[in-house]
Amino acid sequence: MDIRCLAIDDEPLALQQIAAYIQKIPFLKLVAQCSSAFDAITVLESEDIDLMFVDINMPDLNGLDFVKLLDEKPLLIFTTAYAEYAIESFKVDAIDYLLKPFYFSEFSKAVQKARKQFELIQKMPEELDSNNNFLFIKSEYKMVRINFSDILYIEGMKEYVRIHLVRQKPVMSLLSMKSLEEKLPENRFMRVHRSYIVNLDEIKIVERFRIVFDSVRIPVSENYREKFQIYLDNNFLG
Repeated sequence: MDIRCLAIDDEPLALQQIAAYIQKIPFLKLVAQCSSAFDAITVLESEDIDLMFVDINMPDLNGLDFVKLLDEKPLLIFTTAYAEYAIESFKVDAIDYLLKPFYFSEFSKAVQKARKQFELIQKMPEELDSNNNFLFIKSEYKMVRINFSDILYIEGMKEYVRIHLVRQKPVMSLLSMKSLEEKLPENRFMRVHRSYIVNLDEIKIVERFRIVFDSVRIPVSENYREKFQIYLDNNFLG
């Protein structure tokens, strides 16, 4: 399975080098190259990205602050010419930290670390069993049964998901949003944001493309609005 990559660097030569290195590794697929964090945010809204190569020193919004803004983070490898950012980069769960100028051998070692983490995440759904009414997931070394009717919404958090339940405490599990979405029945659940999947049966109020669950307002992002609007139109009476 390909690892879908995004390269972010404001220096054209550095961006060109990362792109060339990515193309040398068969299991990496370069989805996009961005010269700023703001361009990267646009890509992340429309593409599924598994691994990001992020320069730290960029104008307007540096790499560390950019990563901290993300609700659901892909795997991260930071690239920078400044060694003093190393400790800070690992605080945001970076896989590795490449100090410029770096060579292909260093790049390859960092990518292998990312590949191991990616494969671990991908293997988790194999341990998940489901049917039309419930599923079992691993949470804190236990197998927990989750009834579909008990799910309010699901929130993506880095490599974890938090399943919010109607009358119980949320359940955390090491799963990707994509793998969990594939296990849920499409007629009962809909992804409305990179970080949110909602139980359609539990939607009571929608305000300006925000789904209201008590004090929580879940945004319907631009990429999912058309599908959500079709659902509303098919169930609207007025």
